[in-house]
Amino acid sequence: MDLPLRTYLIETYGCQMNERDTETMAGILESLGYVPVEKEEDASIILLNTCSVRESAENKIWAKMGELKKIKQKNPDVILGICGCMPQQEVTIQKIKQSYPHMDLVFGTHNLHQLPELLAKAQAARKMVVEVLHNNPGVIIENLPSRRADNLKAFVTIMYGCNNFCTYCIVPYTRGRERSRMPEDIIREVEDLAAKGYKEITLLGQNVNSYGKDLEVEIDFAGLLQQLNRVNGIERIRFTTSHPKDLSDRLIEAIASLEKVCEHIHLPVQSGSTAILKKMNRRYSKEDYLRLVEKLKNAVPDIAITTDIIVGFPGETEADFAETMDLVEKVRFSAAYTFIYNKRSGTPAAEYNDQVPEDVKSQRIQHLIDRQNQITLEENLKDIGKTLEVLVEGPSKTNPEFFSGRTRTNKIVVFRGNSDLIGRLIPVRIANAKTWHLEGEII
Repeated sequence: MDLPLRTYLIETYGCQMNERDTETMAGILESLGYVPVEKEEDASIILLNTCSVRESAENKIWAKMGELKKIKQKNPDVILGICGCMPQQEVTIQKIKQSYPHMDLVFGTHNLHQLPELLAKAQAARKMVVEVLHNNPGVIIENLPSRRADNLKAFVTIMYGCNNFCTYCIVPYTRGRERSRMPEDIIREVEDLAAKGYKEITLLGQNVNSYGKDLEVEIDFAGLLQQLNRVNGIERIRFTTSHPKDLSDRLIEAIASLEKVCEHIHLPVQSGSTAILKKMNRRYSKEDYLRLVEKLKNAVPDIAITTDIIVGFPGETEADFAETMDLVEKVRFSAAYTFIYNKRSGTPAAEYNDQVPEDVKSQRIQHLIDRQNQITLEENLKDIGKTLEVLVEGPSKTNPEFFSGRTRTNKIVVFRGNSDLIGRLIPVRIANAKTWHLEGEII
């Protein structure tokens, strides 16, 4: 069978915000008559939706752009594009122009809605088209098409950008300052998802806790959750990411009292050392964070708390790292996403002269990972014998005889089942626990 003339492939790197942007770009392309393909050689458009938060992600993308040159040589008509966070940095644009001239289209995080016209320009010009808005325009474009990656769970962006300027982070420079969507636009999107059969939504923002601060209408994140909790058809509400400095008592009460808001919060701590937190410009102390955790656990006894931790930030001493390990012991996170600090050009921390040696960073992160994995398993073992509500997502990726889903605390559960269960909330008794998942049987 001959392939359609208009085909596309989007490769996505980075966070859920990037995944949501990819859904929008896919929707735009399909509104123009393009159809998705899985192989690069079958695509008439290939877009790399990029992340610049970590050096490892950028290195993968540079390598991928090099590989795409072979695709271009075989098929000169293919349109190759790079978008997302990386092009928001001028140094990146210059490197693309100098070292990757086979790329046809370069655009940033603020230009998604311009994709049709940019694509037309690239197809007509036969030379690189660069369109990047470096100054945040402050305008949110609503009602863009979308091709959802899932038909059960959906990402819903509630705000864009970040105002926090943590000294290690490039996000405020690539995604701009905070802009909240109007609550009625968010509610309309969620109602539409519910009408289409979606059961779970995850609200997205670089810091959802500061939602609404830039709006003229009087609303905060807790208030938005209250309104979304009333949408018929939606069974579960999740959100990410929460900055500890903006975690209010009102939000804690909302998590505790709203039946659709899940008992899980991702609350990045980054370090357990107050001195390092100050150097990171996080604007809370170790003691502040522990008080928040105590409040959360008192209000929601079964809450699962996950986090991000950076090891080897400039100036981190053995005593500082010991403070991080002490915090890990006290909080007992359900899971932690751990990272070795690496320099991001354009951030203040990249210029600090007290960088930690790579071998020290590697030793510390391995120690952290080993202990956190033990804690994750110990916490999972506590679920044995409990009956938990599971939203069935589909067949297990490792065993076709089993199905999997997630608990309200966002833990994966594997059990024997059938396809009729997909999309349903079912009770599962937990019989066994592993580090990364639970095993159970349907009641």
